[in-house]
Amino acid sequence: MSSKIVINQVLTLFFILIIGFIARKKAVLTTSLAKGLTDLLLNVTAPLMIITSFQFEYSSEMLASAGKILAFSLFVHTFSLLIGMLIYNQYPENMRKVLLFTTIFSNCGFMGFPLLQSIYGKIGVFYGSIFVVGFNVFLWTIGVMIFTGNRDRATLKKLFLNPSLIAVLLGMTTFILSLKIPGPVYTALEVIGEMTTPLSMMIIGSILAEIKLKEIFPGFAVYYGTLMRLVIIPWLSLLATNLLRFTPMLRGICVLSTATPAATMTAIFAQKYNGDSSFASRIIIISTALSIITLPLFILLVNR
Repeated sequence: MSSKIVINQVLTLFFILIIGFIARKKAVLTTSLAKGLTDLLLNVTAPLMIITSFQFEYSSEMLASAGKILAFSLFVHTFSLLIGMLIYNQYPENMRKVLLFTTIFSNCGFMGFPLLQSIYGKIGVFYGSIFVVGFNVFLWTIGVMIFTGNRDRATLKKLFLNPSLIAVLLGMTTFILSLKIPGPVYTALEVIGEMTTPLSMMIIGSILAEIKLKEIFPGFAVYYGTLMRLVIIPWLSLLATNLLRFTPMLRGICVLSTATPAATMTAIFAQKYNGDSSFASRIIIISTALSIITLPLFILLVNR
Protein backbone atom coordinates (compact mmCIF):
# COMPACT_ATOMS: atom_id res chain seq x y z
CA MET A 1 0.00 0.00 0.00
CA SER A 2 1.41 3.41 -0.96
CA SER A 3 2.34 5.99 1.67
CA LYS A 4 -0.13 8.46 0.13
CA ILE A 5 -3.08 6.08 0.64
CA VAL A 6 -2.00 5.32 4.22
CA ILE A 7 -1.65 9.03 5.07
CA ASN A 8 -5.07 9.82 3.55
CA GLN A 9 -6.73 7.07 5.60
CA VAL A 10 -5.09 8.22 8.82
CA LEU A 11 -6.10 11.81 8.08
CA THR A 12 -9.68 10.64 7.58
CA LEU A 13 -9.68 9.10 11.06
CA PHE A 14 -8.07 12.25 12.44
CA PHE A 15 -10.77 14.53 10.98
CA ILE A 16 -13.51 12.31 12.41
CA LEU A 17 -11.75 12.68 15.77
CA ILE A 18 -11.77 16.47 15.34
CA ILE A 19 -15.53 16.39 14.70
CA GLY A 20 -15.96 14.49 17.97
CA PHE A 21 -13.74 17.07 19.69
CA ILE A 22 -15.86 19.96 18.41
CA ALA A 23 -19.13 18.17 19.21
CA ARG A 24 -17.98 17.73 22.82
CA LYS A 25 -16.84 21.35 23.11
CA LYS A 26 -20.26 22.49 21.82
CA ALA A 27 -22.01 20.13 24.29
CA VAL A 28 -23.66 18.23 21.44
CA LEU A 29 -21.78 15.11 22.48
CA THR A 30 -22.28 15.19 26.25
CA THR A 31 -20.49 12.97 28.80
CA SER A 32 -23.58 10.81 29.33
CA LEU A 33 -24.13 10.48 25.58
CA ALA A 34 -20.49 9.53 25.05
CA LYS A 35 -20.84 6.82 27.72
CA GLY A 36 -23.95 5.47 26.01
CA LEU A 37 -22.22 5.47 22.63
CA THR A 38 -19.24 3.67 24.18
CA ASP A 39 -21.54 0.94 25.49
CA LEU A 40 -23.18 0.71 22.06
CA LEU A 41 -19.78 0.39 20.40
CA LEU A 42 -18.39 -2.24 22.78
CA ASN A 43 -21.54 -4.36 22.99
CA VAL A 44 -23.11 -3.99 19.53
CA THR A 45 -21.24 -2.35 16.67
CA ALA A 46 -17.71 -3.73 17.29
CA PRO A 47 -18.90 -7.35 17.81
CA LEU A 48 -20.97 -7.15 14.61
CA MET A 49 -18.01 -5.73 12.72
CA ILE A 50 -15.94 -8.70 13.95
CA ILE A 51 -18.57 -11.28 12.95
CA THR A 52 -18.93 -9.90 9.41
CA SER A 53 -15.14 -9.69 9.03
CA PHE A 54 -14.97 -13.51 9.21
CA GLN A 55 -17.13 -13.96 6.09
CA PHE A 56 -14.27 -15.29 3.98
CA GLU A 57 -13.97 -18.60 2.20
CA TYR A 58 -12.12 -21.03 4.48
CA SER A 59 -8.38 -20.94 3.92
CA SER A 60 -5.83 -23.01 5.80
CA GLU A 61 -3.31 -20.24 5.12
CA MET A 62 -5.53 -17.63 6.78
CA LEU A 63 -6.12 -19.95 9.73
CA ALA A 64 -2.36 -20.47 10.11
CA SER A 65 -1.84 -16.69 9.95
CA ALA A 66 -4.50 -16.21 12.63
CA GLY A 67 -2.58 -18.69 14.80
CA LYS A 68 0.60 -16.63 14.33
CA ILE A 69 -1.27 -13.45 15.33
CA LEU A 70 -2.65 -15.09 18.49
CA ALA A 71 0.76 -16.49 19.43
CA PHE A 72 2.36 -13.08 18.91
CA SER A 73 -0.35 -11.37 20.95
CA LEU A 74 0.25 -13.71 23.89
CA PHE A 75 4.01 -13.22 23.49
CA VAL A 76 3.95 -9.42 23.36
CA HIS A 77 1.63 -9.15 26.36
CA THR A 78 3.90 -11.49 28.34
CA PHE A 79 7.02 -9.62 27.23
CA SER A 80 5.46 -6.24 28.13
CA LEU A 81 4.55 -7.60 31.57
CA LEU A 82 8.15 -8.66 32.22
CA ILE A 83 9.54 -5.30 31.06
CA GLY A 84 7.04 -3.39 33.19
CA MET A 85 7.91 -5.40 36.28
CA LEU A 86 11.54 -4.32 35.92
CA ILE A 87 11.42 -0.61 35.10
CA TYR A 88 8.88 0.99 37.45
CA ASN A 89 10.17 -0.05 40.89
CA GLN A 90 11.12 3.54 41.81
CA TYR A 91 7.49 4.71 41.77
CA PRO A 92 4.85 4.48 44.54
CA GLU A 93 2.68 1.36 44.42
CA ASN A 94 -0.50 3.02 43.11
CA MET A 95 1.42 4.76 40.32
CA ARG A 96 3.47 1.65 39.56
CA LYS A 97 0.33 -0.42 39.00
CA VAL A 98 -1.00 2.07 36.45
CA LEU A 99 2.33 2.28 34.63
CA LEU A 100 2.58 -1.51 34.46
CA PHE A 101 -1.00 -1.79 33.17
CA THR A 102 -0.49 0.80 30.43
CA THR A 103 2.75 -0.85 29.33
CA ILE A 104 0.94 -4.17 28.83
CA PHE A 105 -2.43 -3.05 27.47
CA SER A 106 -2.96 -0.94 24.37
CA ASN A 107 -6.24 0.34 22.96
CA CYS A 108 -6.04 -2.40 20.31
CA GLY A 109 -9.79 -2.92 20.03
CA PHE A 110 -11.42 0.45 20.56
CA MET A 111 -8.92 2.34 18.39
CA GLY A 112 -7.22 -0.60 16.68
CA PHE A 113 -10.23 -1.92 14.75
CA PRO A 114 -11.02 1.31 12.86
CA LEU A 115 -7.32 1.84 12.17
CA LEU A 116 -6.81 -1.68 10.77
CA GLN A 117 -10.06 -1.53 8.80
CA SER A 118 -9.07 1.76 7.20
CA ILE A 119 -5.71 0.33 6.09
CA TYR A 120 -6.41 -3.35 5.35
CA GLY A 121 -10.19 -3.58 5.04
CA LYS A 122 -12.21 -6.43 6.55
CA ILE A 123 -9.28 -8.81 6.66
CA GLY A 124 -7.55 -6.30 8.95
CA VAL A 125 -10.45 -6.61 11.41
CA PHE A 126 -10.34 -10.41 10.98
CA TYR A 127 -6.72 -10.58 12.12
CA GLY A 128 -7.06 -7.69 14.57
CA SER A 129 -9.85 -9.48 16.42
CA ILE A 130 -7.54 -12.47 16.86
CA PHE A 131 -4.94 -10.17 18.45
CA VAL A 132 -7.62 -8.87 20.83
CA VAL A 133 -8.25 -12.44 22.07
CA GLY A 134 -4.78 -12.38 23.66
CA PHE A 135 -5.55 -8.92 25.05
CA ASN A 136 -8.74 -10.14 26.72
CA VAL A 137 -7.08 -13.24 28.18
CA PHE A 138 -4.45 -11.06 29.87
CA LEU A 139 -6.89 -8.27 30.79
CA TRP A 140 -9.20 -10.44 32.89
CA THR A 141 -6.37 -12.39 34.54
CA ILE A 142 -3.11 -10.46 34.81
CA GLY A 143 -4.86 -7.10 34.51
CA VAL A 144 -7.05 -7.80 37.53
CA MET A 145 -4.12 -9.22 39.50
CA ILE A 146 -2.08 -6.06 38.93
CA PHE A 147 -4.59 -3.98 40.90
CA THR A 148 -5.86 -6.57 43.39
CA GLY A 149 -2.93 -8.92 43.94
CA ASN A 150 -5.17 -11.93 43.26
CA ARG A 151 -7.61 -13.25 40.72
CA ASP A 152 -11.22 -12.12 40.99
CA ARG A 153 -13.43 -15.05 39.94
CA ALA A 154 -16.28 -12.72 39.07
CA THR A 155 -14.10 -10.87 36.56
CA LEU A 156 -12.89 -14.14 35.04
CA LYS A 157 -16.48 -14.75 33.95
CA LYS A 158 -16.28 -11.51 31.98
CA LEU A 159 -13.49 -13.05 29.92
CA PHE A 160 -15.88 -15.68 28.56
CA LEU A 161 -18.86 -13.31 28.36
CA ASN A 162 -16.95 -10.54 26.60
CA PRO A 163 -18.97 -9.52 23.50
CA SER A 164 -15.89 -9.23 21.29
CA LEU A 165 -14.59 -12.65 22.34
CA ILE A 166 -18.02 -14.21 21.70
CA ALA A 167 -18.05 -12.49 18.29
CA VAL A 168 -14.62 -13.97 17.49
CA LEU A 169 -15.82 -17.47 18.41
CA LEU A 170 -18.98 -17.09 16.31
CA GLY A 171 -17.06 -15.58 13.42
CA MET A 172 -14.36 -18.26 13.54
CA THR A 173 -17.06 -20.94 13.47
CA THR A 174 -18.61 -19.45 10.32
CA PHE A 175 -15.13 -19.16 8.77
CA ILE A 176 -14.00 -22.72 9.50
CA LEU A 177 -17.35 -24.26 8.48
CA SER A 178 -17.70 -21.90 5.48
CA LEU A 179 -21.12 -20.76 6.73
CA LYS A 180 -22.46 -17.73 4.91
CA ILE A 181 -24.79 -15.26 6.59
CA PRO A 182 -27.90 -14.69 4.40
CA GLY A 183 -27.69 -11.57 2.23
CA PRO A 184 -30.15 -9.16 3.93
CA VAL A 185 -29.00 -10.24 7.41
CA TYR A 186 -25.34 -9.82 6.46
CA THR A 187 -26.01 -6.38 4.99
CA ALA A 188 -27.80 -5.26 8.16
CA LEU A 189 -24.97 -6.54 10.38
CA GLU A 190 -22.34 -4.99 8.12
CA VAL A 191 -24.01 -1.57 8.08
CA ILE A 192 -24.25 -1.52 11.88
CA GLY A 193 -20.69 -2.81 12.22
CA GLU A 194 -19.41 -0.02 9.98
CA MET A 195 -20.61 2.46 12.61
CA THR A 196 -17.68 1.34 14.79
CA THR A 197 -15.07 3.51 13.07
CA PRO A 198 -16.85 6.90 13.24
CA LEU A 199 -18.21 6.18 16.72
CA SER A 200 -14.83 5.22 18.16
CA MET A 201 -12.97 8.19 16.71
CA MET A 202 -15.66 10.66 17.78
CA ILE A 203 -15.61 9.25 21.31
CA ILE A 204 -11.82 9.59 21.45
CA GLY A 205 -12.19 13.17 20.22
CA SER A 206 -14.67 13.87 23.02
CA ILE A 207 -12.17 12.49 25.57
CA LEU A 208 -9.46 14.83 24.28
CA ALA A 209 -11.87 17.77 24.52
CA GLU A 210 -12.03 17.32 28.31
CA ILE A 211 -8.31 17.97 28.79
CA LYS A 212 -7.49 20.53 31.46
CA LEU A 213 -3.94 21.54 30.65
CA LYS A 214 -2.87 22.46 34.19
CA GLU A 215 -3.90 19.06 35.55
CA ILE A 216 -2.72 16.84 32.71
CA PHE A 217 0.91 17.62 31.93
CA PRO A 218 2.97 17.86 35.17
CA GLY A 219 5.24 14.94 36.16
CA PHE A 220 7.76 12.80 34.31
CA ALA A 221 6.06 9.46 35.05
CA VAL A 222 3.14 10.12 32.71
CA TYR A 223 5.56 10.67 29.81
CA TYR A 224 7.65 7.66 30.78
CA GLY A 225 4.58 5.43 30.60
CA THR A 226 3.46 7.07 27.35
CA LEU A 227 6.91 6.54 25.80
CA MET A 228 6.79 2.85 26.65
CA ARG A 229 3.25 2.51 25.30
CA LEU A 230 3.61 4.48 22.05
CA VAL A 231 7.24 3.96 21.06
CA ILE A 232 9.24 1.27 22.87
CA ILE A 233 6.74 -1.64 22.81
CA PRO A 234 5.68 -1.04 19.16
CA TRP A 235 9.32 -0.66 18.11
CA LEU A 236 10.26 -3.95 19.80
CA SER A 237 7.22 -5.53 18.12
CA LEU A 238 8.44 -4.27 14.77
CA LEU A 239 11.88 -5.81 15.37
CA ALA A 240 10.32 -9.10 16.50
CA THR A 241 8.00 -9.40 13.50
CA ASN A 242 10.91 -8.65 11.14
CA LEU A 243 13.00 -11.38 12.79
CA LEU A 244 10.05 -13.79 12.53
CA ARG A 245 9.70 -12.87 8.84
CA PHE A 246 6.02 -12.05 9.10
CA THR A 247 4.32 -10.98 5.90
CA PRO A 248 3.84 -7.20 5.54
CA MET A 249 0.15 -7.47 6.49
CA LEU A 250 0.72 -9.64 9.57
CA ARG A 251 3.58 -7.38 10.63
CA GLY A 252 1.29 -4.37 10.27
CA ILE A 253 -1.51 -5.99 12.28
CA CYS A 254 0.82 -6.88 15.17
CA VAL A 255 2.78 -3.62 15.26
CA LEU A 256 -0.16 -1.25 14.86
CA SER A 257 -2.21 -3.13 17.47
CA THR A 258 0.60 -2.53 19.97
CA ALA A 259 1.14 1.06 18.80
CA THR A 260 -2.31 2.30 19.84
CA PRO A 261 -2.49 4.41 23.03
CA ALA A 262 -3.13 3.25 26.59
CA ALA A 263 -6.26 1.12 27.00
CA THR A 264 -9.31 2.95 28.33
CA MET A 265 -9.72 0.02 30.74
CA THR A 266 -6.72 1.42 32.67
CA ALA A 267 -8.83 4.14 34.27
CA ILE A 268 -11.82 1.82 34.72
CA PHE A 269 -9.77 -0.81 36.57
CA ALA A 270 -7.93 1.83 38.62
CA GLN A 271 -11.22 3.31 39.75
CA LYS A 272 -12.83 -0.05 40.48
CA TYR A 273 -9.92 -1.43 42.48
CA ASN A 274 -8.96 1.79 44.33
CA GLY A 275 -5.95 2.59 42.17
CA ASP A 276 -4.77 6.01 41.01
CA SER A 277 -7.57 6.67 38.53
CA SER A 278 -6.53 10.31 38.05
CA PHE A 279 -3.02 9.29 36.97
CA ALA A 280 -4.50 6.59 34.75
CA SER A 281 -6.77 9.12 33.03
CA ARG A 282 -3.81 11.44 32.41
CA ILE A 283 -1.83 8.70 30.65
CA ILE A 284 -4.84 7.74 28.53
CA ILE A 285 -5.40 11.33 27.43
CA ILE A 286 -1.73 12.15 26.75
CA SER A 287 -1.00 8.87 24.96
CA THR A 288 -4.15 9.28 22.86
CA ALA A 289 -3.19 12.83 21.91
CA LEU A 290 0.43 11.92 21.06
CA SER A 291 -0.65 8.83 19.10
CA ILE A 292 -1.83 11.24 16.41
CA ILE A 293 1.91 11.72 15.75
CA THR A 294 3.35 8.28 16.55
CA LEU A 295 0.76 6.08 14.80
CA PRO A 296 1.36 7.54 11.30
CA LEU A 297 5.09 7.02 11.82
CA PHE A 298 4.63 3.32 12.61
CA ILE A 299 2.14 2.97 9.75
CA LEU A 300 4.80 4.26 7.38
CA LEU A 301 7.41 1.93 8.92
CA VAL A 302 5.32 -1.21 8.49
CA ASN A 303 4.23 -0.24 4.96
CA ARG A 304 7.57 0.95 3.62
